Amino acid sequence: MTTPDPSRGPEPEPTKPAGTATTQYKDRVYRSPAGVVGGVLVLAIIGWLGIDAVVVGEGRTPWLALAVMLFLVPLVFAYTVRPAVFVNDDRLRVRNPLRLIELPWGRVASLRSGFSNEVVDDSGTKYQLWALPVSLRARSKAARQESRAAARAARAEAGQGSGGRGGRADLGGAVGAADLGAGAAVAAGGPRRAETDQAMDELRELHERRQEETGAQGEVTVRWAYEIIAPAAAGAVLLGVLWGLG
Repeated sequence: MTTPDPSRGPEPEPTKPAGTATTQYKDRVYRSPAGVVGGVLVLAIIGWLGIDAVVVGEGRTPWLALAVMLFLVPLVFAYTVRPAVFVNDDRLRVRNPLRLIELPWGRVASLRSGFSNEVVDDSGTKYQLWALPVSLRARSKAARQESRAAARAARAEAGQGSGGRGGRADLGGAVGAADLGAGAAVAAGGPRRAETDQAMDELRELHERRQEETGAQGEVTVRWAYEIIAPAAAGAVLLGVLWGLG
């Protein structure tokens, strides 16, 4: 089997007889860049302060520092760096802070956007998409940009209509033509959307295309992230013991 050349884009999916497996490609991954960057910075600060306390601290200070790091590091990692959404032609995998949810497209009922982005399965159970946080500020910014682009396009059309009436009108027509080009470029790309809203649109489109396919059927699975819960619980217990000892 030859490996597809990435520079040529994705290879077309080969035609296969009914009942055979289709070619699978790597999952598309959605993350929150701001969350990842913020989490890495917080983890760096915790590590710096904690290691310093372990090295130079006296008495119970090193043990307290170890307990705090054992408690905080898994939780900070879980709520900032860990969240991700993985999608392919058959299923949606949601990696939230404390759970991993796998939903075949055939079991997805809807993808909702409000004050948070959620996926709802066919039993009505909701799962929040931590990796795609809603930003009301980003939505407002996108709406303002779209309004300005529409206003420029309207002024450009008016300028073109009066472009043949003298020098000032000619100047207005020239400016209007430039604005029309900008407005047309925006229109060609569709309405402006916040980044997470664009991601949700892509997920809805893929869901619509794939929900009836044979390979997109199966059961919803939910797994708890014990690799996060166990060390955080151990750190909490150690903190409680040290606190109780006074």
